Amino acid sequence: MSEIPAKATESEDSSGGARTGAADGSAFGDAPSADAMWQTSPPGSMYDYIKVASFSIGPDGLVDQWSLRAEQIFGVPADRAVGMDPIEAFLEPVRRERGQRKMAEILDGREWTGVVPFRLPDSVAADERDREGMAEVYVMPTRTEDGEKAAVCIVVDVRTLRRIETDLAASQAIFGQSPFGFLLIDPDLRVRRANQRFASTFGGSPDDHRGKGVHDYLPRGEAERVAATLRRVLETGDSITDMHVTGFVPGSDERRHWSVNLYRVHSGSGRPIGIAWLGTDITARRAAAREAAAARRNLALLNEAGARIGNSLDLETTARELLDVVVPGFCDLATVDLYQGLLAGDETPLGLADGSAEVRRVAFASAVSDAPFSGGTAEPVKLGAVHHYPFSSPCADALRTARPRFVPGEDGGLVQSTLAVPMVAHDTVVGLAQFARTKGSEPFGDRDRDLAVELAARAAVCIDNARLYRREHERALILQRSLLPPGDPEASGLDIACRYLPGNAATGRPSEVGGDWFDVIELPGHRTALVVGDVMGRGLRAAVAMGELRTAVRTLAQLDLEPAEVLAQLDEIARGLGAPGGPSQAFGSVGGVQQATRAARRPREADLSEVYLATCVYAVYDAVTRRCTFANAGHLPPVLVEPGEPALMLDVPPGMPLGVGGEPFEEVEVELAEGALLALYTDGLVESRDHPLDEGLQAFVGALTAPSRPSPGHHPPTTAPGADTYPNLEDVCDHVLNTLDTHHGEDDIALLMARVQGLPAESVGDWTLPREPRSVGRAREYARGQLLSWDMEPLVDTTELLVSELVTNALRYGEGEIRLRLLLDRTLVCEVWDSGLVQPRRRRARDTDEGGRGLQLVGLLSAAWGSRRTPRGKTVWFELPLPGPDTSLTDPAEALLSLF
Repeated sequence: MSEIPAKATESEDSSGGARTGAADGSAFGDAPSADAMWQTSPPGSMYDYIKVASFSIGPDGLVDQWSLRAEQIFGVPADRAVGMDPIEAFLEPVRRERGQRKMAEILDGREWTGVVPFRLPDSVAADERDREGMAEVYVMPTRTEDGEKAAVCIVVDVRTLRRIETDLAASQAIFGQSPFGFLLIDPDLRVRRANQRFASTFGGSPDDHRGKGVHDYLPRGEAERVAATLRRVLETGDSITDMHVTGFVPGSDERRHWSVNLYRVHSGSGRPIGIAWLGTDITARRAAAREAAAARRNLALLNEAGARIGNSLDLETTARELLDVVVPGFCDLATVDLYQGLLAGDETPLGLADGSAEVRRVAFASAVSDAPFSGGTAEPVKLGAVHHYPFSSPCADALRTARPRFVPGEDGGLVQSTLAVPMVAHDTVVGLAQFARTKGSEPFGDRDRDLAVELAARAAVCIDNARLYRREHERALILQRSLLPPGDPEASGLDIACRYLPGNAATGRPSEVGGDWFDVIELPGHRTALVVGDVMGRGLRAAVAMGELRTAVRTLAQLDLEPAEVLAQLDEIARGLGAPGGPSQAFGSVGGVQQATRAARRPREADLSEVYLATCVYAVYDAVTRRCTFANAGHLPPVLVEPGEPALMLDVPPGMPLGVGGEPFEEVEVELAEGALLALYTDGLVESRDHPLDEGLQAFVGALTAPSRPSPGHHPPTTAPGADTYPNLEDVCDHVLNTLDTHHGEDDIALLMARVQGLPAESVGDWTLPREPRSVGRAREYARGQLLSWDMEPLVDTTELLVSELVTNALRYGEGEIRLRLLLDRTLVCEVWDSGLVQPRRRRARDTDEGGRGLQLVGLLSAAWGSRRTPRGKTVWFELPLPGPDTSLTDPAEALLSLF
């Protein structure tokens, strides 16, 4: 019952005035006074939403009772409504006549129900749109206490009814057509109502789910959690958004996941009447989220692998980098085995095709307290051990087919799942990586297999690159070392010591081979060419270029050219190295030099040419005069230490590096004191990333000064700096390298040191002969006398014969005075000088020729012979070994007979 009308009564209000009113009751209505409400509607009654008003009409057709709810609907207070004609007050003029007839019928005892349009008074309506209203009226005849006919009217605002109908229709559409599982749960946590979507998931019709609780749908533990959440929402009114619920649907063992939103539902009066449950199945979404998370994790793992694998060109380091990435982010245990034959440089080791070849374990990682891992072998393999897999094992099959294999875990063992993944680089299997997961971890799936293949492939490429680099590096080292002078070089009038250190030899780290080289070349007349050079760049190409330049230097040195001319020819050769069709490997003849020169002069093709630059110092030392001629091509200056003096850098014009071209080279001639120390070196000795060149040069000069000065008064060992005799050159080299240890290590180091030991005057015989026939006999006499004074009698006959031939040729084909010089050192050298420019040419004489056999005889009897240009002519020379137990001399008579 929504409302009980009461007779209008007079009551004193707070202002003392009289007021007429009626009681209006509603469960959660808008009654102005709580005293007027004497009975409430049942909880959740429709009257909470539909507000019903009432008024009564007396026998005279005027209002005699007016409820408070009527005041709200019509906007007319009771003191104005009582006593007015409702027909005149609320109906339009055109409807009043009909209204009067109806009112008469009602007062005559007839009931009437209908919808009546009414017009609000002008004082009540805010604007024209608010004047019109529709009321559903139920009129019931009644009688007053005096027995007169009257009427009671029940009124409902039609607009409110229409709004309720619309709301109900919308509510029904939302509830029934919602794509989500929709439940209305009562305060007892029982289903009051379910929609079709929910019923289609859990079976039956929506009515079949009435009265059920969460325990009927969810496992016990999950149901308890959800029930506690429902109670909290009912008590606090706090909504729950995206609560994840896990359970099963009837007839399926598949675990399902739902996202549930909960909120408390209130009646029209604001009283809580239950909980709304909106649930949607997110099983596929969670699976997709897991897929996306796994993809992100795999992508992150691949990115990490790209950043961490391959930073070193060392095989073992690269294998360890792979395991650092996968353990423990991808697996718990991992190993890497590489083919032993490939590591040893064998391109096709036996057993490679069938997977049974020997492999070496190069890396192992574990995230479970270093647990052992057998990985397809009978016993765990130690790190560094060489082993092989049985032919029928999954690991051998993976190596044989180049496809990953799942290896089952051992019963009772720690490992539950293993992936054996071949490491394939450039279609070649280089080894096997195994990834294992222990019990308790998720077993490997297809996605894990694909990721493992990608990781192993990336590591395999890096390992193969490291293997190829190691092979090329070793070849380059072999090539480089083969091009350096073997052992300790020897030279007339010089004590030689040298050092060559590859880059990073001190640190043990791998480094590319450089193009540093040095050489000691013996020249005729007890002269020596000292060479130190550095090809810019690193690697095998630099080593090959260095070999080509070194060979060219040796070829040019044998031509006995001046140092500046040698560098000029080398510059042409260096420019030809990078040109298409340039010199290939070596220059063993003058033709090779000319070929390089022509290649350098040809126009270069920009897409095929490559620039080779090199620096070089070329010096020629004459042991007789103790004079040394230097020419420099962009190299660091030589350092000279004279006895008792500090070390100093020689002022040799640096010139342009070889390969630049266009600039001439200058020569500087320096007379060296007996015992002077000369040092040639490359920039690796004095320059590094952390030490500037000037600092390194000063340190080098200081290191040479200290051990080279004599210190009188005591006699320490010769290896110590400051000895009263000059230290041994080998000790000086060691002292320099130890002193400059912090200044080098990144680049190759070449150090060539020579101490001057000039040829003594008594070891030189020098005579000038006039241009006349008698000079041939005098030359033989001078030679015989000098040899006898040197106690070289076994060489007298051969020397006399050869001197006679050379002086005769000088008289016949040469010009100017003739000079004869004999030099005794490790060998006997005889030189004949004249002013002619025509070089002697050896030819084969016919049996009938009377002459033409002189140079043939020189070639038969001497160990070596040749000719060279001089500033004022030419010199023809020959060399004889000194007599000794291991020396056999050719009999001149037999040599003469062999020519006929």
